[in-house]
Amino acid sequence: MINVTKTFLPPQQEYNVILKRAWDNNWMTNRGVLVQELEEKLIKYLGVPNIIATTNGTLPLQIAIKAMGLKGEIITTPFSYVATTSSIVWEGCNPIFVDIHPDYLTIDESKIESAITKNTSAILATHVFGNPCAVDVIEAIAKKHQLKVIYDAAHCFGVKYEGQSIFEYGDISTCSFHATKLFHTGEGGAIFANTKPLHDLCFQLHNFGHKGQEDFSGLGINAKMSELQAAMGLAVLPYMNDVLKKRKKVIDLYNENLNFSGVQKIKIREGTSWNYSYYPFIFESKKQLLRTENALNEQCIYPRRYFYPSLNQLPYLKKKVLPISESISSRILCLPLYGELRKDEINQICSIILSNL
Repeated sequence: MINVTKTFLPPQQEYNVILKRAWDNNWMTNRGVLVQELEEKLIKYLGVPNIIATTNGTLPLQIAIKAMGLKGEIITTPFSYVATTSSIVWEGCNPIFVDIHPDYLTIDESKIESAITKNTSAILATHVFGNPCAVDVIEAIAKKHQLKVIYDAAHCFGVKYEGQSIFEYGDISTCSFHATKLFHTGEGGAIFANTKPLHDLCFQLHNFGHKGQEDFSGLGINAKMSELQAAMGLAVLPYMNDVLKKRKKVIDLYNENLNFSGVQKIKIREGTSWNYSYYPFIFESKKQLLRTENALNEQCIYPRRYFYPSLNQLPYLKKKVLPISESISSRILCLPLYGELRKDEINQICSIILSNL
């Protein structure tokens, strides 16, 4: 069976050696030494000024909205994982969707300004498949209208834009360390805030609102990463360069073997150091996609329709027509991508796709 991804697992013995430190300390959570060490190593690896490791990648979005006191409307993208939209709704705000760019698949920056009203408090945009949004344009719009900016950078571990970590853009960026991601802690995530006061506030919010052991600064939630998660991250991190190198080889083989006449590929924004996180293949029609997906499934090959459906079609939201996102969402298929994918398996996948185009 070939799934869309396969979790990279470091040698179990290496994980056990790190995990033993938690056992020896008898310290499983509440920001133990492993969490602190992981944060320090990630700061160095990513080249960022700060990080807060969290227990998953969704709570950072909710904390970001809470930390900046956002109310009313938040302009966002319909082409993302559901957590982007659900976090806005969960925090009592109203998602205002703007259609996406047909090539980059990120929010169409040229359509943001017309969606701004007196009730708009922020822009929450997603860097899609590790492909950055037009961050410079979004920053200019936000500054002009005094809006906050959050980036859902769940797919962006290691991505740089114009030589700078993608996590340094916006007021807050968030990431996912879920087991399906490039770098993972089994389940986990992170918050990156661009000022120390905002970082400190997010830190308090992710730990029940604690300000010291016995004082509270206000309302908080439990988003702390455990030592078990941090141990996995510490075991995975040394292998990241190898993980990226192997994924690039898989993508190169896809590019060599697939026929792209009449088929669309994602366009990576100029100035981006990409991380090879996904391989999206955009068919001419939904019918063609479904025929190909079924043929792959018959051979126990399971790609995924990321992102389907377009989030403006969620049942708990008022419907709004967004033709580009709806069209792309209905025709996009992410092909299997992981370092251990063999050349013969890639050839098989490509052969099935080509015979169904």
